[in-house]
Amino acid sequence: MSSSLNLTVLPGFPLVEPGDDLAALIVECCERADIVLQDGDVLALAQKIVSKAENRYVWFNEVEPSEEAIALAEKTDKDPRQVELILRESKEVVRHRPGAIIVEHREGYVHANAGIDASNIHSDPDNPRVLLLPEDSNASARTLRDALRERLGVTLNILINDSAGRAWRNGTCGFALGSAGFEALVSRIGDKDLFGRPLEITQIGVADELAAAASFLMGQADEGAPVVLIRGAQLRASEQGCETLIRPKAQDMFR
Repeated sequence: MSSSLNLTVLPGFPLVEPGDDLAALIVECCERADIVLQDGDVLALAQKIVSKAENRYVWFNEVEPSEEAIALAEKTDKDPRQVELILRESKEVVRHRPGAIIVEHREGYVHANAGIDASNIHSDPDNPRVLLLPEDSNASARTLRDALRERLGVTLNILINDSAGRAWRNGTCGFALGSAGFEALVSRIGDKDLFGRPLEITQIGVADELAAAASFLMGQADEGAPVVLIRGAQLRASEQGCETLIRPKAQDMFR
């Protein structure tokens, strides 16, 4: 268990364009700020810069909505083209009401609008564009981890986060979309509590907790802080990604 944690925004991170080398941008940013990355550090990246680098943009004028999308758009007061993209990126529509569509994304996450977003991206009012989530967030994290290890010779942990609303609670909160290098979900089942009683169901969503901490510094508007260095987290090494955080549908009482 960590006794202290230090979070630092990588200052002056540039706007990311399709095809940009995120590893190179991170190295350059660290060099300008005299930050030396160390083995065991965590780099948390906002999903948006990963999606931008991977050119996950879609222009609305290139989208032909299906009959299903048109019907759902009428029920939710949304642009049929946006709804078409939501359906393409989703396994299942979980709930909907005017102004909101909750879906299970292809990667298994349940959240609004399949994570499709138009904030903090340059667009044309006559032909809007939106940004999709990465094709495979865990793979994106692994690729970045390997690239930084090759460039710097250090073994880092990578976390890709997003923000979403939560059942029963107002306000968005950061959560993990993808990770590489560490155990995203840590089981404490069988460990003892303060009074020696064994824990029966306790699992710690480590990646989500770190994602929320990083998201607090990243902000949600014009902060321009998409990469956060987390130092001091004592993590368990793992080759698994964030898929362990997704509760199986059969165990989900709210679906």
